[in-house]
Amino acid sequence: MFDTAIEPDYRRMVDVVRNQRAEILPLYEHNVCYEVIAALTGSDLVRLMAENRFDEGFRIYGDFFRRTGYDVVTFEQCITAAMPPGGALMGGQGPIRDRRSLRDFPWAAIPGRWYEMAAPRFAALGRQMPAGMKAIGGVGNGVFEISEDLVGLEYLPFLQADDEEAYADLYRRIGDLMDEIWSRFLAEFGDIYAVCRFGDDLGFRSSLLTMPATVREHLIPQYRRIIGRVHAAGKPFLLHSCGCIFEVMDDLIAAGIDAKHSNEEAIAPFERWIADYADRIGLLGGIDMNFIVSAEPAEIARVVSDKASRYYRSANGFALGTGNSIPDYVPPGNYLAMLEAANRIREQQAAKIHK
Repeated sequence: MFDTAIEPDYRRMVDVVRNQRAEILPLYEHNVCYEVIAALTGSDLVRLMAENRFDEGFRIYGDFFRRTGYDVVTFEQCITAAMPPGGALMGGQGPIRDRRSLRDFPWAAIPGRWYEMAAPRFAALGRQMPAGMKAIGGVGNGVFEISEDLVGLEYLPFLQADDEEAYADLYRRIGDLMDEIWSRFLAEFGDIYAVCRFGDDLGFRSSLLTMPATVREHLIPQYRRIIGRVHAAGKPFLLHSCGCIFEVMDDLIAAGIDAKHSNEEAIAPFERWIADYADRIGLLGGIDMNFIVSAEPAEIARVVSDKASRYYRSANGFALGTGNSIPDYVPPGNYLAMLEAANRIREQQAAKIHK
């Protein structure tokens, strides 16, 4: 694994998310799994994190991001991880099925469970943060993902048809829950974060996962609460949302998002995102996941070099990375080829600045 000569500066990512062009192209991933980092660093990161040895683990984790050219360390702790067992985010029916189960759900216990799980991780992340860097992320899961976990994607329409008032109350309660958790997170750990985000996958390849009216009437009001709290803390907000969500992009921008991540070439080329939204929000990603998984390293280096240069020039705020994340099925060598190609451009930009 290489070591970049460029010193990290988290302000580059802040500029991009605020839709300003950074002097040196920033890199961004929604997530890089521990297995890939362990393979590239020759470390025991997976075991350290599994054993809750967070200071040792985050020392390796943060150093990986620093060495490979990132200006921010990506990390979040999901709310659904603190939910009772039996959630339906990955399919099936969740614990909330009607007004009674909505009322009886242990809402008040979730913030404490989340904090007990999250606080040791955030504290260690802060202690091990490399110089010049801050984190990006925060409290994982958005409004719709939490509703999927609590009810189940295919069961949400039944709840809406059976009891519209309970359906509306579900989203209000989710908003209350998120607001309480985000409030404490920002007060206690906000200083180590440069940019805040949550992920809320609203679509799939051809359409939204729900009706546009549901997004506008039930999700957007809760988005505004969290985004407003993040902005009040002096930080920009990044939305990660997969799928074809063009129907509600104007609504999301009006709700206050500063930048958007997640893109898939099968849905739309990244050039469409630039053409339609680059004058209003920062855009992150640009390299298709299918390409990163299936192409040869030499081809990845060539394509990344071309796209990074073009997107950097044509968008106001742009950070390069995959259109989603780096899970364990991404060949480590392919991921490294992307990073090396991007860092060659970054080094050229840095050389011009220091002439």
